[in-house]
Amino acid sequence: MTWDAEIDCEGLLCPLPVLKARKRLMGMTPGQVLRIRATDAMAAIDLPHFCTQAGHGFLEARQDGPVGIYLIRRGARDLDEETGEDI
Repeated sequence: MTWDAEIDCEGLLCPLPVLKARKRLMGMTPGQVLRIRATDAMAAIDLPHFCTQAGHGFLEARQDGPVGIYLIRRGARDLDEETGEDI
């Protein structure tokens, strides 16, 4: 699958991969795909949860050696993670 933007979160620990993904997704157009490279094992749990809460599509998670590769499709709108309401 192709992607529109990529962020490298290798070596960063929770919650930094999610925070960096959130910031990058906010600058993207709905439907675009973000690829994230992360070595923190918690990213495999945190990123799908973030996507569900924020209205983004979690497309793929796979391992490339010690690095997790995650693909997220930018949702149509921004949702507040706690309330689920539009921002």
